[in-house]
Amino acid sequence: MIEEELRRALAALVDGLAPRAAAGAVERLMTGYRGAGEAAAPVLRDRADVVAYAAYRMPATFAAVASALEAFAVRAADWRPGSHLDVGGGTGAAVWAAAEVWDGTATAGPEGGARRTTVLDRSGPALALGRELAGASAADAVRTAEWRHRSLTGQDAGGERSEGGPGDAGLPTADLVTVSYVLGELPERDRLAVVDAAARAGQAVVVTEPGTPGGYARIIAARDQLAAAGLRVLAPCPHSAPCPMVPGEDWCHFAARVNRSSLHRQVKGGSLPYEDEKFSYVAAARPGVTGDPADGRIVRRPQKRKGQVLLELCTADSGLRPATVTKRHGTDYRRARDAKWGDAWPPAPDGGTGGGAES
Repeated sequence: MIEEELRRALAALVDGLAPRAAAGAVERLMTGYRGAGEAAAPVLRDRADVVAYAAYRMPATFAAVASALEAFAVRAADWRPGSHLDVGGGTGAAVWAAAEVWDGTATAGPEGGARRTTVLDRSGPALALGRELAGASAADAVRTAEWRHRSLTGQDAGGERSEGGPGDAGLPTADLVTVSYVLGELPERDRLAVVDAAARAGQAVVVTEPGTPGGYARIIAARDQLAAAGLRVLAPCPHSAPCPMVPGEDWCHFAARVNRSSLHRQVKGGSLPYEDEKFSYVAAARPGVTGDPADGRIVRRPQKRKGQVLLELCTADSGLRPATVTKRHGTDYRRARDAKWGDAWPPAPDGGTGGGAES
């Protein structure tokens, strides 16, 4: 299983690293991110920084992106990416997530062979560590990934314009383009440029951000850009029309369950064997990617009562609305009892939930 491969690779990477020292490095990095503002310079300066950050964040980023990609894969069930471009991919969590979704070591492009994977990032140390981690994978699409050093803003470390930024020549084309936990590190102008370049480069684009009001606002802006560029929203939304949630009053987000290893608990200073990573995302595709969005999606944790389940839905025809499923609904009631936050609703005819995120 790809997730277990990643856990083993991370454990081997930090073997011998004092947990207290790692926790201190993580706290320094998090303080740097919080204090640097949205146009932050890279804070992953060297290998020690990147190792600490990967141990702290990579399992949660992997879980969130894998949930988003799985939801998209369910909606485009007959489509498989033959190439993958990960924009701002850092240590490569989205590369591992794509392998988890599209069959791991069996993943292949439409014409056979491993999926061609390219990671772009501005941090050389992050790319180096990502390449090292990927070398331990049995999945060809992970192990053979190409790791390219590149600014996402079109500026080099000294602030001068450099060739190849989104505002210049755009991005290399790929079947699948992922942009994960990146937009919040960029000023608005560069966010717009990155999403525009991703829309022009990919047949399918999946953007993931933290499940906060700010992260949701960035996802909605990206969603609007993708739709304006001619892509159809396939997940999580049941439509490509404007989002019915009112900004400032609510936000659309989901949760992915992250099972913590002993190393992860030590680095995070936590005792629970799990955590829930909250995330927002949008997955959109050009018309050549066959598939349709769900009729509706569960946008809050289902509430179970005696003899009934209360659902909050986002639907194509009625926008946001509540739904009550009772015992008299028979099979649907049993499915509602098992439904999770993020699942499609109503369920697929085969009894599946439509590939929602775990909660």
